[in-house]
Amino acid sequence: MLVAFLGTHVPLLTLLLSFVISNSYSLDMAIRVMIIALLATLAGTAVTLYALHHLLKPVILTSTALQNYLSTKTLPELPTEFADEAGTLMADTSQTLHKLDELIHYITNYDDLTGLPNRDLFCDRLHEILSKPENNQRLVAVFLLSIDDFTAISHGLEHEAINLLLRAVAQRLSTCITQTHILAHLSGDEFALVQIEIHSFENLIKLSQVLLNTLSKPFSLEGNLIHITASIGITINGLNDHNSVDQLLQQAHIALYQAKQQGRSQYQFYSPEINTQLQERLTLENELHGALERNEMVVYYQPLIDLHSGHITAMEALIRWQHPTLGLVAPAKFIPIAEANGAIVPIGEWVLRTACAQNRAWQLAGFTPIRISVNLSARQFEQPYLVEVINQILEETGLKASDLELEVTESFLMSDIERSVKTLKQLRELGIWLALDDFGTGYSSLNYLKRFPVNMLKIDRSFVQDVMSNPDSAAVTNAIIALAKSLRLSITAEGVETQEQLDYLRMQGCDEGQGFYFSCPVPADIIAPMLQKISQQMEIITA
Repeated sequence: MLVAFLGTHVPLLTLLLSFVISNSYSLDMAIRVMIIALLATLAGTAVTLYALHHLLKPVILTSTALQNYLSTKTLPELPTEFADEAGTLMADTSQTLHKLDELIHYITNYDDLTGLPNRDLFCDRLHEILSKPENNQRLVAVFLLSIDDFTAISHGLEHEAINLLLRAVAQRLSTCITQTHILAHLSGDEFALVQIEIHSFENLIKLSQVLLNTLSKPFSLEGNLIHITASIGITINGLNDHNSVDQLLQQAHIALYQAKQQGRSQYQFYSPEINTQLQERLTLENELHGALERNEMVVYYQPLIDLHSGHITAMEALIRWQHPTLGLVAPAKFIPIAEANGAIVPIGEWVLRTACAQNRAWQLAGFTPIRISVNLSARQFEQPYLVEVINQILEETGLKASDLELEVTESFLMSDIERSVKTLKQLRELGIWLALDDFGTGYSSLNYLKRFPVNMLKIDRSFVQDVMSNPDSAAVTNAIIALAKSLRLSITAEGVETQEQLDYLRMQGCDEGQGFYFSCPVPADIIAPMLQKISQQMEIITA
């Protein structure tokens, strides 16, 4: 304003002063003329500034509103009485800000893949529910749902197919909820749901079953049918409980972990006992790091017996963890942890190298050559240089490929059929024996079985244990033996514990047996005398 005043008044007053002086007016007259001229210009300037302020008011209001929105994220209430171009600008600005705010709110609070609320919005809404005083007298349930074996599914599908699957899952879950639920996509394959109105625990169980059954139906994606299952963890914020949102989600995660431990398509409620089990698992996971370097891992061996000759035909290498304070840790406790965090790859390679070296040592000690059987994990089987690593170990230890047997399970072979067949053929070309472990417990079809170039089927111990008392187990066992013979495969029965089981399996034509009836897994230094002792014992039994 000062610049405008000086820019207009100084030249005008200078001109007027020059005119007055040049006409020889008296000093008094000159001053009067100058004062009148100055007042006139001031009045004109004031009128001009008032008019400019009135004309620029919409622009000023719009600018102020934009600055407030940027700093406070508060939508402005712009006046609507202006009907000129500036008023139109204000109306357009207000409408644009509202649309922009809606877009920013959606991007910030909703998942762009599924369209469901994201973790932030879910947590905000759950916190709002927990903060209401009236909800202190209500039960609030939090469900956490996750797709089973999602990692394996991801490896077998294209990225876009995975996105389509997650969208389809979100749509199906949306059909199962009502206005009393809050459904959100937290991350990856995890979905969360909150139920406020809980009339009974049976309703929670029913909802869990509905969710699981809904997802168990096949999904049609790009012309292919995809079958999935899911698991659910449930926690309840009880009366007068003051759990935070983070605590409830943590409890739901713990319950979800327990549900997945029980198998596919399961639900589990949170309990402090589950939390204790998880803490024990976390402790083992932390101490598992470096266990191999600290020489805490050992390999035990369990013999496989020819059921007709009574001779030892093979030894299965089984890893054990000799913990410095916990003692001998069972594989069932630490193998799933190693599978989950990837430690199973170096551990599995170490077991393979140790077992091959031990078998070669037995041969050099003069014992009749036998097979050494080693389990391959799913993680190991996915390694791109698996065949090269195994071939290198055979060369390092001096063991012939025909004296090595690798056990694989049908479940991880099915994740990528073509790659599995290719890898198995490469291993067979080396001369390695291949056994399909835990047969009958997975979901592979007979059509795929004939494509797998394996030498042997191993009947799972769950069928052998009650083969004498359960007709269904006996029927499955008989069918597996008949199937193996029709495919010209050898057959081994795991979990043989009694003379009756041995007699039954021998009568059905089973080739080999393995179990506590013959020997439990033992350290390598006990195997040498066992080789001769068990052979003599079995010769007496079969005589």
